[in-house]
Amino acid sequence: MKLRDLAASLSSKNAGNFHLTFDIGFRDEETYRRVRDSDGLTVAAVARAFGVPPEEVLGIIPYDPGRAIKVNLRRQRPSGDPGETDVFGAQQYPPLLDLEIP
Repeated sequence: MKLRDLAASLSSKNAGNFHLTFDIGFRDEETYRRVRDSDGLTVAAVARAFGVPPEEVLGIIPYDPGRAIKVNLRRQRPSGDPGETDVFGAQQYPPLLDLEIP
């Protein structure tokens, strides 16, 4: 199943000028735990989805009380840099939608 079929919400935004943060929320505890505990949402999987080396994925942080997972990624270009196309980082989440969650 794809992450887009399991997540209730998925957003991205700047986390400073050089990083992006992605927030993935889930409707229920069972779905949240399924994704949290799977091999589908890993540093390697996120790196592949974005076409970056694994060291560019700065963290995958589950937040059990909120049934949410935060993913932090180094931006390929600083926010506002010439040639950068999304100064707020708000449209960077689509590669996560197709992650396969077992």
